[in-house]
Amino acid sequence: QVQLVESGGKMVQPGESLSLSCTASGGLISRYPIAWYRRAPGKQYDLVAFVDTGGESEYTDSVKGRFTASRDNAKNTVNLQMDNLRPEDTAVYYCKRGNIWTTSTGRIFRRRDDTWGQGTQVTVSS
Repeated sequence: QVQLVESGGKMVQPGESLSLSCTASGGLISRYPIAWYRRAPGKQYDLVAFVDTGGESEYTDSVKGRFTASRDNAKNTVNLQMDNLRPEDTAVYYCKRGNIWTTSTGRIFRRRDDTWGQGTQVTVSS
C-alpha cells in the first residue's frame, strides 16, 4: 500500500517562494496521478494542482502562473513549487493519489479516498 507524506511547509513572507514535497513509500509514485490540495482554517479541502503520470500538470485559477507541480521519480516524490506567495495561500497542504478523467470540458481529478494525512502547514504573513 502506497503511503504519501507531505513536507516542506513553513512560514514565509508575501512574495517569497517555497517548495513542498510529497514522498511515497511502499510503492512507486510514478504509477499514480497525484494532486495537491489545501485547506485553509474553517474551509473545505480545495484542489490546487494535479500532475498525471506523464508529468503534465493542471492548476486551479488562483495559482496559475505561480505554482508548478512536477515529478522527481528518482526521489519518488511529487513536488509543488510555489512562487510569489500570497497571504491567501495560507493553508495546510496535502497530496493525494487518484485518477484523472477526461470530460468534454477538460480533465478532472478524482482522489482515491477521503482519508487525509497530517499535511504540511504553509503560512504566508508579513
